[in-house]
Amino acid sequence: MFLTACGDRQSALHAHGANAQKIFDLIWTFSAVAATVWLLVVLVLATAVLRGNLAKASRSPLQIDADQERRLTRAVGSATALTVVVLIALTIGSFFAGKSIASLSGSETVTVRVTGHQWWWEIRYPKTDSSQAILTANEIHVPVGESVKVKLDSLDVIHSFWVPSLAGKRDLIPGRPSELTLTADKPGIYRGQCAEFCGYQHAHMAITVVAESREAFDAWRSRQDANAVTPASDEERRGEAAFLGTGCALCHAIRGTPATGTVGPDLTHVAGRRSLAADALAMTPGALAAWIADPQSVKPGAKMPRIALSADDLNAVVTYLGSLE
Repeated sequence: MFLTACGDRQSALHAHGANAQKIFDLIWTFSAVAATVWLLVVLVLATAVLRGNLAKASRSPLQIDADQERRLTRAVGSATALTVVVLIALTIGSFFAGKSIASLSGSETVTVRVTGHQWWWEIRYPKTDSSQAILTANEIHVPVGESVKVKLDSLDVIHSFWVPSLAGKRDLIPGRPSELTLTADKPGIYRGQCAEFCGYQHAHMAITVVAESREAFDAWRSRQDANAVTPASDEERRGEAAFLGTGCALCHAIRGTPATGTVGPDLTHVAGRRSLAADALAMTPGALAAWIADPQSVKPGAKMPRIALSADDLNAVVTYLGSLE
């Protein structure tokens, strides 16, 4: 966990947005000051030890040099004053960095609401004049170079939204909505993580931000705005029937079908996502089958129960869900 934010895909040291860049600059400012202070302390300590050894050889340990005492007193006083000045300067720098980050809000072109659950992220794009509200999970799409307002809340315990390459941390406290602004300055896939211990599967509560061109974002949003495709083959129809006839439809929603559950993620376009179970598994037919067959073996403690399906029904459900892009 110590190196969680040091990889390029999820890194506070690889800033790709205005918010993250200001934090990055602050990190290096503090690091440079700390390194300089450490070096000066080591040099002064080494000098003091060396002079002390030389003094022992030239005079009695009980002999006091008044001039030296005055010089040491002035040196300690000056160092104390300098320490206070440095602390005040760093505090002021931190204050203005925070103020600068706060000033980024107000010019957002896209708004997305993120709700934390144990242990996944519900993503909602509010309704616009031309589209209905879009509901997805664990994956945020944003247009490159545009400010995005992320509204945050939690329905169970305290979570913390953190995509280090794009923004700082922000806690999700039940009953206390908050928000932040993030901007991606280049296309890419940026991984985030819940940064507040929220239970057994806290480490497996990841989130992905996909930054793409405005054209690609609009195309993605248009696809998400559509209802689920109608099953085109007998296998897909059997899978839909098995999905609707078991407990799956009680927890999950698929727009355009009788499935309207709200306990788990919306699956209307599940096959278009890059991962399953908050990035615990890649989105492949095999992983999807493993997740449906025995979710507790993949993510112990998750609220998704094991559903008793025959092998043929399981394969059919996987085929049906795989068609929902």
